[in-house]
Amino acid sequence: MLTGVWICGNAWAADEDAYFSELPIVASVSRLPQRLADAPAAVTVVDREMIKASGARDLNDIFRLVPGFQTYPNNTESARATYHGMGDGDYSSRVQVLIDGRSMYSPLFGGGVNWATLPVALEDIERIEVVRGTNAVSYGSNAFLGVINIVTVDPALTRGFSVSSSYGNQNVRDYGFRVGGKIGEVGDFRFTYKQLNDDGLTNRYDWIDSYFSRLFDFRADVVLSERDSLQLSMGRTDGVIQNGRNKLVGGLWQQNPENPMRQMRQSDSYAQVIWRRVFSADSDFQFRYSYVVDRSDDAFTFSNLHINQSGDEGVRHEFEVQHSLKIDKAVRMVWGGGWREDAMRSEWSLPGMGEVNRSIGRVFGNLEWRPTHWFTGNAGLALEDDSLVGMHVSPRVSSNFHLTPEDTLRLGYSRAYHTGSTVDYRGQQRAFGISFFSARPDLMATEGLDTLEAGYLGDWRDWRASLDVRVFSERIRNRLYKIDMDTTSPLIGLSTVPIQSVEIQGVEYQFKWQPFDTTRLVFTQTLANISSDYQSSALALSNSTLTTVKAVQIRELTERSMPARSTSALLIQKLPLGLEFSTAGYWQESMKWSTNTTAQRYRRFDVRLGYPFRSGGLAGEIALTVQSLNGAHNEYKGPNPDDTNPNPDGRIVERRQWVSLRLDF
Repeated sequence: MLTGVWICGNAWAADEDAYFSELPIVASVSRLPQRLADAPAAVTVVDREMIKASGARDLNDIFRLVPGFQTYPNNTESARATYHGMGDGDYSSRVQVLIDGRSMYSPLFGGGVNWATLPVALEDIERIEVVRGTNAVSYGSNAFLGVINIVTVDPALTRGFSVSSSYGNQNVRDYGFRVGGKIGEVGDFRFTYKQLNDDGLTNRYDWIDSYFSRLFDFRADVVLSERDSLQLSMGRTDGVIQNGRNKLVGGLWQQNPENPMRQMRQSDSYAQVIWRRVFSADSDFQFRYSYVVDRSDDAFTFSNLHINQSGDEGVRHEFEVQHSLKIDKAVRMVWGGGWREDAMRSEWSLPGMGEVNRSIGRVFGNLEWRPTHWFTGNAGLALEDDSLVGMHVSPRVSSNFHLTPEDTLRLGYSRAYHTGSTVDYRGQQRAFGISFFSARPDLMATEGLDTLEAGYLGDWRDWRASLDVRVFSERIRNRLYKIDMDTTSPLIGLSTVPIQSVEIQGVEYQFKWQPFDTTRLVFTQTLANISSDYQSSALALSNSTLTTVKAVQIRELTERSMPARSTSALLIQKLPLGLEFSTAGYWQESMKWSTNTTAQRYRRFDVRLGYPFRSGGLAGEIALTVQSLNGAHNEYKGPNPDDTNPNPDGRIVERRQWVSLRLDF
């Protein structure tokens, strides 16, 4: 726990009793280490035991256990993970994803996250802190609806050599190893290699699926002096999925020359350095620099035209400083600033423009005030200046009332902004005299979000249980969406413009209980409703998509972009003979990921049975994991209920099982 707080970049400790609470200390909300009862937002913490017990093989699967989140497996399109819906586009861009403080957002992937190339192995994750609700005041406009903060394990805890392998149906063939050790007397290092391979979902109709990824990841922590430390990390992930569609000709499937079957190759390479100086037990300073390069290629040639719709390259340089201090006994504060430079090059989306640059600078500050034992106040403010958009200010205030040592009531308000991608402001996609996309910066606007929430946190130590409830109202202005600006002409094409006002209301909760030392239960549920109205400025666009029947489909997509009800349950049980059993269940009502498809209502049950062993200097685990034990179901693209003659091309998730073996030397 203390390691997790240190990793988040704060050296001074919170009140002593915080570390003996059943609830963890979190630092992802205000950037200050806080008890959950003092934090200004709801947080779900997924620890290493939960990650292993979930049976997840892909990182995005873990968020099925977090209230308000939806996801689906990698298939012909990269997986997505969204919070409270609004996940249109190939790469969701409204939830910030961090790995050891480094943003996973890429200018290449629509300003969103490519889950197929995240450079972290599940085995290297210490914990995941998920902020359920906007946190733009701490992490900028990408944290519009929430934050996923992935904290990797300290290299000092991974000394030795470990090798692992998984073998199962659907051509599951996974291999990996990890080596860790000391760097003299001043530090520790960890190196991980991980390879995942499977045949994906069973091929249906006009598509073919498969998935391959390869990860190299290195981290070293070095103590420079009694006050200074350095964290160095670097790595690379390569991912390969299938793209394109076949064409039915004379009853036979053949290559479609306009969209042939081909591999989409994507990669993420990064390097990061974090320097920390501890001034005192109550104050520290952190400097972070990261460099990220994303590449993508699914090129093909049609009519002598070279087309690479996913390419080519996105580069990010990011600097950030942060200073934490304790002003007096009742007041703590963190403040800082950051600057990043995004560069993108794409002959398809930015033809003839070469490298298009975008710079964003921001300053932020968060303050915690605890004048008495029954009250904690939080206030934060961030200012962000975007070279393509301009300047915005994001505030947040919250009040936490500690009714008893075990019961806390939280009331909060926040405002956030979300901007479009570089392509939304500068893109031009044309071929064969047809415009596929044309940026309209004169019509673009920034999405705005006002959130009102009330929360309850129960920390019932005598019962070894906790309950976290969040009631929310989230009002979004200027919801951005791509529409055809003139359905009567192929010369105009799509543009991203503000079209709707959206309101998301509901309640979500998570219940954790450990009735016995050998039993642990986690239960979550979300009940929500989304309503929307078209803005008059959007309806005034003559001949646009919104003047056709498609307007009804877009509105339905918005209002069903999250299910009305979703539930998850995880049981972790230690059995006799050293066996470890876990099962996870997921119940989700129907929802939509695209206008012309529906993700149907489903139930899914995953199970895992593991046997950890140790003999002399050798340790390890053998385990059997089964996903979708109850059989095939649809999680992503299925037919709309009103389709009279739907294509049989839905993505069907079938039972997948594999045996894994890990040896630790």
